[in-house]
Amino acid sequence: MVAPLHWGLGHATRCIPIINALLKKNYEVTIGSDGAALELLRKEFPELPWVALPSYEINYPRNSTFFKLKLLLKLPEIKKVMAQEKKIVKKLIAEGSIQGIISDNRLGVRSKKVPSVFITHQLNVLSGNTSFFSSKLHQRIIKKFDLCWVPDLEGTINLSGILGHPKKINFPVKYIGPLSRMTRKEVPMKFDVLVLLSGPEPQRTLLEVKMLEVFLASEKKVFLVRGVVEASKEIYRKDNITIANFLQTKDLETIINSSDVVVSRSGYTTIMDLAAMEKDAFFIPTPGQYEQKYLAKELKNKGIVPSCSQKDFSLEKLHEIPLYAGLKHLKMPAQFDGLFGLFEGE
Repeated sequence: MVAPLHWGLGHATRCIPIINALLKKNYEVTIGSDGAALELLRKEFPELPWVALPSYEINYPRNSTFFKLKLLLKLPEIKKVMAQEKKIVKKLIAEGSIQGIISDNRLGVRSKKVPSVFITHQLNVLSGNTSFFSSKLHQRIIKKFDLCWVPDLEGTINLSGILGHPKKINFPVKYIGPLSRMTRKEVPMKFDVLVLLSGPEPQRTLLEVKMLEVFLASEKKVFLVRGVVEASKEIYRKDNITIANFLQTKDLETIINSSDVVVSRSGYTTIMDLAAMEKDAFFIPTPGQYEQKYLAKELKNKGIVPSCSQKDFSLEKLHEIPLYAGLKHLKMPAQFDGLFGLFEGE
């Protein structure tokens, strides 16, 4: 079972190349998730069986200052969800439905009876002045799995920085290289700007309103992907902006290839995808999300990708993009050779 967390679409989309690699090696795959993440994977792999898992229901408050407090208050509820996940997994194993687990940040999707792998790029979890404690808590959970896969390179040249490279690790870790479902292709440019939206509400909607406000007042030819997975795909025009509620992999790959620059959140999966596509970008980290703020700041300080806060974004900010090196030199393929040995007793 491949089970990504539903927190935006990044965890689900980075599981797509893993599922494809498993299918290529003739594994039988069951998808486990909830919400839009489950819907996305069901659309990508309509032939695969799936299991609905309980939702963590983590939303961002409008005032990002209170996000940490809100998350702390939800900890008892998260523990209940983990217990529900364990119950579902136990039942599936007893039925003989699954013989191995790949959990992308779903804390309770594991078992001592079958090989269980945890995927994360956050061996360190940044949370401001509580980063030490949040990191230790996360590592304590990861240790309960047989192995942790980090979608990054092990050395000093990497994408995740201190998130995926703590000074000390006391559990088995395998760096598998960046994961991306995208392939770069030389195609004619059709759009000046591609806006990619995703992530928990209400911040996704707040950024959508901001993007429409900025780009409707411009002469740019824009494609905006709302990141809202619904029963059917809808594409429509609003003046100079083409809007889609969501796009599946091949369509999104085509749009990214045919867009000059990308404006998006600085989510780790997005960074991996844009590096694979060698695409110029501008990042707007989600307010209150320390990880995205860290990644955006690191890439900006290293002269790779410009960024700014959500409230400070304007059309003029795009003029900064040519002043940065871009993600081209960070393109690094994932290493799937021998990756699934744990499930074969190796």
